[in-house]
Amino acid sequence: MGDFRWIAENWLTLLNAVGVVGGLFFTAVSLHSETKTRKIANLLTMTSNHRELWKEIIQRPELARVIDPSADVTKHAITPGEAEFVNMVVLHTSAVYQALKNELMVKQEGMRRDVGAFFSLPIPRAVWQRTRIFQNREFVAFVEECRRGR
Repeated sequence: MGDFRWIAENWLTLLNAVGVVGGLFFTAVSLHSETKTRKIANLLTMTSNHRELWKEIIQRPELARVIDPSADVTKHAITPGEAEFVNMVVLHTSAVYQALKNELMVKQEGMRRDVGAFFSLPIPRAVWQRTRIFQNREFVAFVEECRRGR
């Protein structure tokens, strides 16, 4: 009997409390859904940027040497176009690294192998050695770990 009396006297307060709890639950569900949506949108944006960047190799055949594992940078100096392309890859990779580090994007399982393979090629390795001093320490450590296969 006492419980019914308490409910009768405090029904408005109880209703308010249920509304607040329900609102918090709805907000949490919405936030979780929005986070997933944002991660997928970021992944699609990064994928589009990646595709645009690598189109350069197709559209500009003089850049093909960048991905040639037998390129000799002592015999034939790195061209400004090659260095520019590698720097664009560095910037793109840095942006993806930061997005992944801050959990703003869906994790890419093969990214470490991809980064390691690219920066182990002769031209990217040479450009990276010259330009890594301009990058964040954590990103430099990430690329170096990828190059060593860790």
